[in-house]
Amino acid sequence: MDMIFCTLGVLAVAHALPGSSRANLPNASYVLPQSDPNPVQRAAAIETEKAGYLYGPPLLGNNSFFPTGKLGDQRVAADIAVFTANASYVNTEIEEELGPVEQVVTAAGGFNNLSSYELLYKDQWKLSNPGGIAPGAFTNYTQDLFFSMERLSVGPFSTHRLHPSKDRLPFTMDAAAVKEITGQSLEQLHATGRLFFADHSYQAKYALQSGRFAAACSAYFYIHPKSGDFLPLAIKTNVGNDLIYTPLDTKDDWLLAKMMFNNNDYFFGQIFHLLNSHAVAEIVYLSALRTLSTRHPVRAFLDRVMYQAFAIRPVGSQVLFSPGGYFDQGSAVDHNAVLSFVGQFYPSLAGRFQQNYFNTSLKTRGLVDSPDGPALKHFPFAEDAGPIVNSIRKFVTTYVNSYYTNLTLLTGDQEVQAWINEANTAAQVLDFPSAPLHNTSTLIDILTQVAYLTGVNHHVLNSNAPSELSGTLPFHPSAFYQPIPTAKGVKNLVSFLPNLNQSMNQVTLTLRFNRPTLPQEHGVLVDMFSASSFLAGQPQGVQKAKDVFRVEMEILGAKVESKGFNEKGLSQGMPFVWKVLDPRRIPFFLCV
Repeated sequence: MDMIFCTLGVLAVAHALPGSSRANLPNASYVLPQSDPNPVQRAAAIETEKAGYLYGPPLLGNNSFFPTGKLGDQRVAADIAVFTANASYVNTEIEEELGPVEQVVTAAGGFNNLSSYELLYKDQWKLSNPGGIAPGAFTNYTQDLFFSMERLSVGPFSTHRLHPSKDRLPFTMDAAAVKEITGQSLEQLHATGRLFFADHSYQAKYALQSGRFAAACSAYFYIHPKSGDFLPLAIKTNVGNDLIYTPLDTKDDWLLAKMMFNNNDYFFGQIFHLLNSHAVAEIVYLSALRTLSTRHPVRAFLDRVMYQAFAIRPVGSQVLFSPGGYFDQGSAVDHNAVLSFVGQFYPSLAGRFQQNYFNTSLKTRGLVDSPDGPALKHFPFAEDAGPIVNSIRKFVTTYVNSYYTNLTLLTGDQEVQAWINEANTAAQVLDFPSAPLHNTSTLIDILTQVAYLTGVNHHVLNSNAPSELSGTLPFHPSAFYQPIPTAKGVKNLVSFLPNLNQSMNQVTLTLRFNRPTLPQEHGVLVDMFSASSFLAGQPQGVQKAKDVFRVEMEILGAKVESKGFNEKGLSQGMPFVWKVLDPRRIPFFLCV
């Protein structure tokens, strides 16, 4: 079934809005405005959409505008209806599957040790999470390499290389400890470009909910001078007595420190994804809805990849980040912390369009092609996401060049030029390419980035990622239930962690992000450009490019599925197997 044009009546509103005149073209083809046989009708339709799609106030804090107006309200309602239909299966299965999980844990006497948290997952959630938990998650999570390599896979957006001369050392450490751990001094690691940093100290200002606790950790990571492994060096809590933990501490102290960092990093990842994927892609699309005809090929591309896009922020406002909502029920901080994060990180980092291009972001943070230090021996996020982005770019290049066969067609396209201008002015898209467009390569960059945000970037942090690894217990708690220690020497880590009811809140929330039925509904990344409604009337080159993209995604999916441990017990240099970015399983759109 073509997912975009399913029989739900609400979709007729979302994809055949008043003012649409594409049906008057032969074979429902797309055409640039210069070649449209009905220019007057086309212009009138654009004016109708511009009057119907208005810039409303942001949702969930001070980020991008959200659509309002007659057509905007209709589109949002339609998207919410489709979102609700898509989510109904997993929500139903969660309710059916949670009872047996609670019974198993209760029968075992609750959580008596860290290993008992595996009862929350082992042989459970087969319908709501058929992919299961990442292999190695329960056997290897105490390893330092497990913790550090999560920064290069499940949470790749918070860490950067410290520049040897431009960046100062964020905090000092005991020199003897650094030497014992790494074989070098902190200054040597810094000077040779081997030192990395992740900083969540800003979370210290967030108010904690009653009976819940969290640190605000900063952490050093480093490339080991001999092994080349990417490893953790120190974690600083930035709260209470501001303790600095290292691998030389007791097993329990160091493990608690890693859990405290994971708690902060999980908060960062979930709210960063809301801004970096949803808020950015939505405002780029909203500016296009107001300026591009439904007959325009760029509009067709955006309509496809922005399926159901306007559902998430209103639903999130109503049930996830509302007072007492799902977020408040399980997190150490409440929804007000989300608003604070949004206000800080949307304008400075997450909301910046070009700065977050896939390769640009990685290079800027010194994670790839860095002239300042040795390369990372393994970088699973880049290894898995890079080929997908390359395939998206290849398709987009063919798509753009099929319509803009010479530069004059681009410079003379008043609609696409109006869109770029609108994005830079009324829409206030941050760090968007400037108007006017002078070359097709910039347009290719823009469309590739939007497809990357909807089809890759989003799913690294959300969708099935939290339930497979990044949000799993006991290593990734969303809150602690004992105060953060003011001295080292903890003895009972379980006392810091959630009880059964609190654990179920966290587990079931992560499961609600899953969409296990999408492969059967043709809603996964493999299908991004395959819908007959999108392909109808497209040039032959686009049809062929779709076939190439699909084959490449199938090959990449088979490669991801075949991942396993090597003779050293590692997969992509990690003591866990990361299969999140399987194009045959992840959605092509902003699903949740």
